[in-house]
Amino acid sequence: MRKHLITIILSTLVVSSCTNSNGKLALPGFEKKISLDKIKLPPGFSISVFAKDVKNVRSMALSPSGVLYAGSRQEGKVYALRDTDGDYKVDEKKVIAAGLNMPNGVAFKDGDLYVAEVSRILRFPEIEQNLDKPATPEVIFDEYPEDTHHGWKFIAFGPDDRLYVPVGAPCNVCLEDNPVYATITSMKPDGTDLHIFASGIRNSVGFDWHPQTKELWFTDNGRDYLGDERPPDELNHASQKGLHFGFPFCHGSNIADPEFGEQKPCSEFTSPAASLAPHAAALGMRFYTGQMFPESYTSKIFIAEHGSWNRSQKIGYRISTVTLKNGTAGNYEVFAEGWLEGNNAWGRPVDVLVMPDGSLLVSDDYANAIYRITSQP
Repeated sequence: MRKHLITIILSTLVVSSCTNSNGKLALPGFEKKISLDKIKLPPGFSISVFAKDVKNVRSMALSPSGVLYAGSRQEGKVYALRDTDGDYKVDEKKVIAAGLNMPNGVAFKDGDLYVAEVSRILRFPEIEQNLDKPATPEVIFDEYPEDTHHGWKFIAFGPDDRLYVPVGAPCNVCLEDNPVYATITSMKPDGTDLHIFASGIRNSVGFDWHPQTKELWFTDNGRDYLGDERPPDELNHASQKGLHFGFPFCHGSNIADPEFGEQKPCSEFTSPAASLAPHAAALGMRFYTGQMFPESYTSKIFIAEHGSWNRSQKIGYRISTVTLKNGTAGNYEVFAEGWLEGNNAWGRPVDVLVMPDGSLLVSDDYANAIYRITSQP
């Protein structure tokens, strides 16, 4: 395992507040039409634009001081976003790094920003003291595979203060010799002591820990080309280290893979906690820990469904919830929809994040926006 410094050019062309002469955001060509009047929510809820013109915005992380960090995938950029006047709209945006390799995931800990590229993890020390001129990031780990197929990563720190990093399968369905594929790994904040926490996971791009039990829950995208209705995407529960969730041998709870299923039966693996819509591309997920929403939403799981790409009738493009009862997943239902109209989509939710005031942020990498969902009694 190597640890060294890299140099990323962070010139005034890269590190900028991205404002015009009036102090408002101005990035020509980034804005897409946003039609929030088409979004359907439960009674008492409303949605507004928190940030716009944030190209290909993906996973999000919030610092204690209120700076929202967001990664991208196609753009290779990492953003720092702030609402400086308290009107619940971002009015300051800085591109703190550019030219990175699919920096989808971001995490914040002890003043440092962590960013996941395809094959390595970067750390920007004391980021908020240097937003206008970030220090050269340190590469704390650079031994992940370089495959870009399912190579982008969501990252987050767990209750054990370790950084959790998934490694997707480099294929639709395959069985690789390298055991790090199709796993969720974890490491110390300095990049040492890497180990595999869970395996048999085709591609997880979202996870969170139960606020009471501190156990890991995560989404997983099901394989393609078994038809429109199977297999399901999955919501999984890793109650302990070392569990195997079936890939590539088994999909869902009982669908044997046509190529690998004869090697091991589904009964050998941990079944999903809940089956989600097939091909909906369930990505970011968070437990609701705020106070703004009605009490019935406490500890519910919110899931961003990015949307299908190879289904004859598209599905997803929405926010869903899963209710837990005594630690068991129950009702799975749609919470917010309207980004998909027929077979045409104008938005694709990627990640969700609970804010200190209890509102819920939703990133959209197609409309280049972040939304804020609120509730009134």
